[in-house]
Amino acid sequence: MVREDKATWKSNYFLKLIQLLDEYPKLFLVGVDNVGSKQMQQIRQNLRGKAEVLMGKNTMIRKAIRGHLDNNPALEKLLPHIRGNVGFVFTREDLVEIRDIILNNKVAAPARAGAIAPIDVYIPSGNTGLGPEKTSFFQALAIPTKISRGTIEILADVHLIKKDDKVGASESALLTMLKISPFSYGLVLRQVFEDGSCFDPSVLDITPEDLLGRFREGIANVASVCLEIGYPTVVSVPHSIINGFKNVAAVAVETDITFPQVEKLKAYLEDPSAFAVAAPAVEAAAAPAAAAPAAEEKKKEESEEESDEDMGFGLFD
Repeated sequence: MVREDKATWKSNYFLKLIQLLDEYPKLFLVGVDNVGSKQMQQIRQNLRGKAEVLMGKNTMIRKAIRGHLDNNPALEKLLPHIRGNVGFVFTREDLVEIRDIILNNKVAAPARAGAIAPIDVYIPSGNTGLGPEKTSFFQALAIPTKISRGTIEILADVHLIKKDDKVGASESALLTMLKISPFSYGLVLRQVFEDGSCFDPSVLDITPEDLLGRFREGIANVASVCLEIGYPTVVSVPHSIINGFKNVAAVAVETDITFPQVEKLKAYLEDPSAFAVAAPAVEAAAAPAAAAPAAEEKKKEESEEESDEDMGFGLFD
């Protein structure tokens, strides 16, 4: 098979990327550090029919996107995130479903010397199965051990490698001897692009209730700021109107000015007892209605007791 020249390959790549950007409304921008070709092939197989994966050099990706901004200006939001070893996962399916497939395709990996630890690594206490000749490895790392039945036993759990620290040669050799593969690698979700919006993947975990709560909180914050600085907006105007009415009502109460909305308030302030009498009257009217069912229930209970006591014969008949 004849390999196409570099210029033709680049041209075909640009056309492919632009076609996918136009064809698919949603995509994940993913990091592909430490992902091997075999693992990538497995990921493609698991996403087949649901999503399409495309990798490429950052310079080519940026050039293709910039050349397509006239047709789709929203793609400019992706440019700041094209850093490091990245690729795209294009889809029309539910984003949460595709995300779960991507995250489930991880493989265990040993801690290679010089690698940056993505997580904290602990060695559990217990028998290692290693012979006494390996004691020097544990001593070099200050790991407390003892010889038990001819093998090395670790006395306590050990925090061997901290997250974001570089893995040393001794730590790597020890984990290899213990047959521990502490790391797992796969595609890392960096950004989500959907219908012209670019956002963090963590947003996918927000429930509608959480979203509504944040929306309400945001509206309340905007309204508070606008009221404080005296800048009218859609969310602050209703509060301004209510506050203004309160001020007008306060002035009307203190003066002879009146209007229908404050007449009842002024009447109450002039004679509160008139309103206090109304409440007992309502309660008194409601009392007989409530007492009638109670009396009927009591009468029913008494008749039941009488029938229980007299069943047609006396106690000694």
